[in-house]
Amino acid sequence: MSTDINANRIYLTGLMGVGKSTIGKWLAKQLRYQFLDTDIELQKQTGADIPWIFEIEGEQGFRVRETGVLKQLSEIDNAVIATGGGIVLNQQNRKIMNTTGVVIYLQAPVDLLLERTRFSKNRPLLEGVDRRAKFEALVREREPLYRRTADLIVRTKRGSPKRMAGKLIREIGKYERNNRSTG
Repeated sequence: MSTDINANRIYLTGLMGVGKSTIGKWLAKQLRYQFLDTDIELQKQTGADIPWIFEIEGEQGFRVRETGVLKQLSEIDNAVIATGGGIVLNQQNRKIMNTTGVVIYLQAPVDLLLERTRFSKNRPLLEGVDRRAKFEALVREREPLYRRTADLIVRTKRGSPKRMAGKLIREIGKYERNNRSTG
């Protein structure tokens, strides 16, 4: 498979559990890019896990830190960057991603997101709530922002993350060819 694409930075957006990190690692491997995750980088920089940051600083404090990490990662070449599910809530984050790389919105049905996050303990927004209702609310709130920010929208499903990464490479190639012919 040809991995001859020009995208210097690829941002993966979407709700928690959609596969941004899992697919992103495979995508980076196939492209021979570095894989980065905004949540992991934030935890490295603060020395604290995300639930603790949410507890101490609240979601607003977390979002400020998240933007700082995104700015840093947006300067790294040849990178696949998995973003936190709420990164699109901030207009500055959307602008950073749109001006520095290709943004791919990974989309999945709520049932699949519920299945993938059912044992997760590191997702503050899902703690102590009706998870289905929370996911449905997040879809209503974030779906328009994901769509508006995305250069590509790709539906994920059950199956091989490696195969999904291959699909993303093909979709990026098509996107780049279309932009060259219309640009």
